[in-house]
Amino acid sequence: MADVHHEIVFFTGHVQGVGFRYTALQIAKEFEVAGFVRNLPDGRVHLEAEGAPSEVNAFVLEIGERLHGYVRKVERSGQKRSPQFSGFVIS
Repeated sequence: MADVHHEIVFFTGHVQGVGFRYTALQIAKEFEVAGFVRNLPDGRVHLEAEGAPSEVNAFVLEIGERLHGYVRKVERSGQKRSPQFSGFVIS
């Protein structure tokens, strides 16, 4: 299978206890992405997504738009790699 774009994203702010992961899961259904979202002990949310670069970018931007009142900072890093996820889940 061809390589996909993979991004690791950290959301900082008031992002836990506000339905962030569930919202990310619902948004993922609107895009052709796979991956996961989870809370971190330090209060951030960790998201990994893979797919076509345009889909992953639009997905991450949509999360930021819908949850803009809670997000203070977004850190993103991306690379090409072979697909490792099937579907999108809360982990």
